[in-house]
Amino acid sequence: MATRHKWNLILAYACMLGATTSFLITPKFIGKAVDKIAASYNDGIIPTSLIIETVIAIVLLMSIRGFLSFWQTSLGENLSHKIAYSLRNKFFNKVQTISFDFHDKWHTGELISRAISDIENVRMSINMGLMRAPYFIAMFVIVSILLINLHWMLGIISIAFMPIISFNSINVRLKMRQLLRKIQITTAELSTISQENFSGARVVRSFASSKYEQSKFDSKNQEIFYQTIDAEKLRAKNATFMRFAFTVSIGIVLLIGGRLVINNELTWGELTQFIIYMQILSMPVTMAAWLVNAYARAVSSGERLFEILDAKSKLKESTNTLKIEKSNGHIIFDNVSFSYDKNISIIKNLNFEIKPGEKIAIIGTPGSGKTTIANLIPRFYDVTDGKILLDNIDIREINLNSLRKNIGLIQQDIFLFATTIRENIAYGKENATIEEVINAAKTAQIHNYIETLDKGYDTIIGERGTDLSGGQKQRIGIARAVILNPSILIMDDTTSSVDTETESLINDSLKTIMENRTTLIISNRISTVQKANKIFVIEKGEIIEEGRHQELLEKNGKYKNIYNLQLKPTENKATTTINK
Repeated sequence: MATRHKWNLILAYACMLGATTSFLITPKFIGKAVDKIAASYNDGIIPTSLIIETVIAIVLLMSIRGFLSFWQTSLGENLSHKIAYSLRNKFFNKVQTISFDFHDKWHTGELISRAISDIENVRMSINMGLMRAPYFIAMFVIVSILLINLHWMLGIISIAFMPIISFNSINVRLKMRQLLRKIQITTAELSTISQENFSGARVVRSFASSKYEQSKFDSKNQEIFYQTIDAEKLRAKNATFMRFAFTVSIGIVLLIGGRLVINNELTWGELTQFIIYMQILSMPVTMAAWLVNAYARAVSSGERLFEILDAKSKLKESTNTLKIEKSNGHIIFDNVSFSYDKNISIIKNLNFEIKPGEKIAIIGTPGSGKTTIANLIPRFYDVTDGKILLDNIDIREINLNSLRKNIGLIQQDIFLFATTIRENIAYGKENATIEEVINAAKTAQIHNYIETLDKGYDTIIGERGTDLSGGQKQRIGIARAVILNPSILIMDDTTSSVDTETESLINDSLKTIMENRTTLIISNRISTVQKANKIFVIEKGEIIEEGRHQELLEKNGKYKNIYNLQLKPTENKATTTINK
């Protein structure tokens, strides 16, 4: 990904080269100056001008190095943030567009952890690895060559400890990689616990389970604590070993180098150069521990990121799909079967037709496959066998966005965003005018309630709509569907979680909405489906009965059993009350 920003990378490396060159020239300049000053002093001359020139040269070289290092760091950070920005967009786009079976397997907290922590680890490793690693490697190689050129024996002694350090670093990197992956997995689990606890705060409080949740959090938090301590201990041991090996090598160099100076085999200036170069060599040696840590983090985080980025979506969309502006709403299920996995079939050989403007209802017990049918029409999942036709076109040949723009989906659990009521209603049609929003709210019979609020349509809704009742959330969800003016309306258990009075209000608001629209009503309540043009009774993914309300009652089948359980006792009670 860095190669996409090649000029940024080239400029950063150019600054790195300049900074390294100016830095490595300095010791040679100092060494020669020491020899000249020593020679002048032996002749009884105090070389004041030479000292001043040397100081000026050092300040100039260090200023150049500082300037170029600043731009190297700045360009490196710029590059790392560009790559992180690109990765975040790719990650978000992947999660946005991949089929729903992916979301069935991955928890929100896990995805958030990867989107934030893992991308940040990769970003940091880019600046540390991509920019700093070449800098320190180049410095080590060049300094090693300079040391050997100064004195071959001392130079070899100076770098002799590197194979030992390299072997130790490789060993540490492998251990760190495993340990850091454990930390990242545990962090994701902690994120999941936190996300569930915050989202389900009311449930936690109502069941007085705060201590239980705290113990879960503490347990996972403690795991991260000990794992992180182990990782830091490993890194510290590696860094300490490197410094020890380097210090030993400096001691040996000073011992042998001092004898060489006494024997006039080496000048004071050359020994000074040698010691300064050894100090410079300590930088890449010390930073090697950090580089190993950064590399281990990057590899571990990269694996976790690309596990998501490389995930294959079962939902395929070809490049030459058809775009439909306004559908007629003619739906045909042609021998449709569907399974979430290969072993269990949810829908089996389903055949039915919904004509334009027709109101069809599907009723069945929980787990019968009703909601799956609702998910197949807008292609949240693709059918396993058979096909679904919209206006005699296989929906797999229709552009996904244009398909979904023609479908208004009102679900049992209405998700509301923590923003204004106006934005929640206009979601999906962001350019909607306030008049359109109000009209949609009036149609959904929620306008009068909104008017009683201090800020009206600009009232901020709490997270997931916690400020609203179930019926109010449902009607905002209905308004959201209405404003799109869809050809097809799918109501998936819209009234199953509200009381009968609220159900009556919602059904009243739906009467106007369903006019001149193809409507699919999915419910387990007889009261919701009984006025449909045709009712399909589904069980274990198959249609076992179909007909109008009265026709199905006369069949004395599954529908009649559901009716007897739900409505007949109420009707009998009402009849008894009247007779009294």
